[in-house]
Amino acid sequence: MRYEFETELFRWAARREVWVFARLPDEVSEEIHDQPHPPAGFGSVKVMVTLGGSRWATSIFPESADGPFVLPIKGSVRRAEGVELGDRVRIGVETLL
Repeated sequence: MRYEFETELFRWAARREVWVFARLPDEVSEEIHDQPHPPAGFGSVKVMVTLGGSRWATSIFPESADGPFVLPIKGSVRRAEGVELGDRVRIGVETLL
């Protein structure tokens, strides 16, 4: 399944380093939770992501036990796309089996 949405980039507070994430909308997260996926650590799901002209494979994982999924946004992607913390971005996420 492929999803597109707008979201704000935020800093993952549990890390000292700057780790930047995007939160998937609740309705998208619920649909992904309901899909069958191979078992993976931390409830993660493999995805292909598009942000601007950048496309990469990564994993999303639940922010909390029943919370929305979050997506890490690598520094190289942020630099290539000219985005930073607090920016609203349009993201495409495709779940992989």
